[in-house]
Amino acid sequence: MLSVIGNSQDFHLSQYDAAALNANPGMTGVFKGEYRIHGHYRNQWLAVATKPFTTGLISFDANKGKWGYGAQIANFRAGTGGYNVISFMPSAAYKFVFGQQRFSFISVGAQVGVFQKSINSSSLTFANQYVKTNGGEFNTALSTNENFGNNGIFNLDVNAGAMYYYAKPTSMINPFGGVSFYHLNNPSESFLGETNKLKIRTEGILGARVAITPTISIMPKVFFQFQEKATELTYAAQGQFYLSNYDLFLLGGLTYRNKDAAIIEFGAKYGNFIGRMSYDINTSSLNDVSRGRGGSEFSLTYIFSTPNPNPVPTCPRL
Repeated sequence: MLSVIGNSQDFHLSQYDAAALNANPGMTGVFKGEYRIHGHYRNQWLAVATKPFTTGLISFDANKGKWGYGAQIANFRAGTGGYNVISFMPSAAYKFVFGQQRFSFISVGAQVGVFQKSINSSSLTFANQYVKTNGGEFNTALSTNENFGNNGIFNLDVNAGAMYYYAKPTSMINPFGGVSFYHLNNPSESFLGETNKLKIRTEGILGARVAITPTISIMPKVFFQFQEKATELTYAAQGQFYLSNYDLFLLGGLTYRNKDAAIIEFGAKYGNFIGRMSYDINTSSLNDVSRGRGGSEFSLTYIFSTPNPNPVPTCPRL
């Protein structure tokens, strides 16, 4: 068989802004509170793959005034070949405040950590292992005649990013935007002992929270990322409804990932917890096989915050 063009999809999140440290190192410590713990899980392509793509993230960060500190542990798994990635990325960020009312901020951050990638070559089958017995099958007792130089890769990884946000609580419009760069050190990765440099991946986000009433707001946003010739572009709108009698935020939104998926999202914020769930409805050419079944995603965030004994009444914000 001959493949002229091959299309593939890297690990990514639909709820990209929920996993703050994964979205932009500059968002480390950018929240209202003292400590933040986040958990994230994504399961993708269960409808078409024996071993679906799974993504798991756990992060912790602290808001120390102008400084933010944190770390993220991530695990990605995909395919019958046992492809697995584990990364540990400590991060730090510094906030610059400017403007007459000092509600405009730019947070600049960096991540320096390590990743380990591995495959289980013994679970793979190759053409020379195919035999005609039983109508055709793979005999794994035969040699693969493949020379895997290394089933595991361990390397350094460096990321950086910056985020702008306008944080005036009573403002009708709170814009935000940021850009981040990943694999700045171009780490090498190859299971065959070859020189293969991982190229820089660039991400960007632009949006705003718009207050319609004191209890209803919408948040339009655009997200993009590219790496070499691979690109991703999403358009999203999230609605927020505040139930003052229960001190509860209800969340809901729609996202369209260009030429890939339509995403439905629901969630809520109660007390110090924020929970979100979403589902990707596949709209690409793979839909002929997937029948629209893409991926499910769940996230949970806990923010520890010391209660203010003398709070100032303002329009509620998530």
